Amino acid sequence: MAGLLANLRNTLIVSFILALVIIAGYFMHYGSADQIFWQAVFRWLHVLSGIMWIGLLYYFNFVQIPTMPKIPAELKPGVSKFIAPEALFWFRWAALVTWVMGVLLALDRGYFLQAITLGAAEGFQNPGHSFIGLGMWLATIMFINVWAFIWPAQKIALGLVEADADAKAAAARKAMLFSRTNTLLSIPMLVTMTMNQTIFG
Repeated sequence: MAGLLANLRNTLIVSFILALVIIAGYFMHYGSADQIFWQAVFRWLHVLSGIMWIGLLYYFNFVQIPTMPKIPAELKPGVSKFIAPEALFWFRWAALVTWVMGVLLALDRGYFLQAITLGAAEGFQNPGHSFIGLGMWLATIMFINVWAFIWPAQKIALGLVEADADAKAAAARKAMLFSRTNTLLSIPMLVTMTMNQTIFG
């Protein structure tokens, strides 16, 4: 068991196999791979990737950014050259998968247009569509921030793209501010994503 757990790849393979066995169990008892079944699969993937995305967002904002000034200069390259690029890889791709799965879920459930118009497309008849639409817009802004601002700035700040010291400092500040913006938006976004399913179904 220790050998399995010591290797992340093997741990994830076994974890996904167990997840697929459970999904097969749901399929057997539900009896159909219909729209409802696929909604359940999309919701699982949406939540799984969302945990990775927001978890890394919180890691950057609660751990890495506040701790970096306290790290001795000779140790900082360990973070900037090894840990941060790897964390940013998972961060940006988790953001993409979360956003795509959220859109697929809204399309499959038939409320995408109603949600992106915040309920206006149906005359504001369903407050659940307005609330989930608000969450979708907050998540979309966060997703755009990751790919259009945070990742390009981090490439400069971490030296993955050639730049002088002033450009690196400016890029690091830009990445931090957009990351903080996402932290600010994440808590109200999570309110809509969690409460909407319970209140409106």
